[in-house]
Amino acid sequence: MSKIRLLLADDYRPLLESVVKLLEPGFEIVGEAQNGQALVEAALKLKPDVIVTDISMPILNGIQAAKRLREAGSTSKIVFLTVILDRDFISTCLAAGALGYVVKARLGSDLEPAIREAVAGRIFISPALGSES
Repeated sequence: MSKIRLLLADDYRPLLESVVKLLEPGFEIVGEAQNGQALVEAALKLKPDVIVTDISMPILNGIQAAKRLREAGSTSKIVFLTVILDRDFISTCLAAGALGYVVKARLGSDLEPAIREAVAGRIFISPALGSES
């Protein structure tokens, strides 16, 4: 069985490197982007199975990039990886087509399950958000 193909996007390089180290053994990292416009371009070219993206990025934020990808017909699943604990953002991300919402504080425990759930067409939201208001 082939590995799930991932495109990663975050404007903070050290975090991007940490995500690559965490995911590389079990997934195929096909590309990286450090802003929303580069994310859209890479996603349309590389056609990854899943896009893991931050919300707060330059040029286009992750939500704007997700909307552009959907408008362009991209079928890549989207998982947001963010520090934002606001429930309204979760709704906005899901409305933009995301299937996952992972808080960066739970990166190690939640990101891999979120990716696998997205591939299966199911929504995953970090359990940490259940106790946040």
